[in-house]
Amino acid sequence: MARIAIIQGHPTPGGKHFSHALGEAYAEGAAAGSHEVRFIAVAELDFPLIRSKADWDGAPPPLVIAEAQQTISWAEHLVIFYPLWLGGMPALLKGFLEQVLRPAFMTGGREGASWKSALKGKSSRIVVTMGMPAFIYRLYFGAHSLKSLKRSILSFVGFGPNRHTLIGAIESMDDAKRKAWLDVMRKLGKTSR
Repeated sequence: MARIAIIQGHPTPGGKHFSHALGEAYAEGAAAGSHEVRFIAVAELDFPLIRSKADWDGAPPPLVIAEAQQTISWAEHLVIFYPLWLGGMPALLKGFLEQVLRPAFMTGGREGASWKSALKGKSSRIVVTMGMPAFIYRLYFGAHSLKSLKRSILSFVGFGPNRHTLIGAIESMDDAKRKAWLDVMRKLGKTSR
């Protein structure tokens, strides 16, 4: 049994997008695999953007961010869902990650400690939906935002292994293909991968 935190990074609240359905399917699979799941719906949180290094270094996080930090600390496996917007993750998700991954949280509040100390040993999966075919994002655009999230954020703070799933052409996807992707998410959730 694993402890799984699902971060729904779609910036539209209300749960009506395919990204939301994918997150729910992953959670269903995790429950079927006897895993414990907690959700963080970024669009439902009210938090400011960090606007200075002084705030990032020393200001206490807002309560909703402190609660998200507790959930991420609790989790053994993190799953992040987001749509590709302008070639990257939505600004709201990036702002959330900047709030959560503050130095005091990453070091466990220990002066001079490595950033990897607080989250080392946790695994992740990133699920990105997009309008273009996934192979074009990967081959032509180099999947740069995915690489940035995996290498420059998650690996940097200690997560690993960091797996991913790219789901392309969602606007033209028929119901059978959507169902197949939901089934894939259920299987991944059941194995907590």
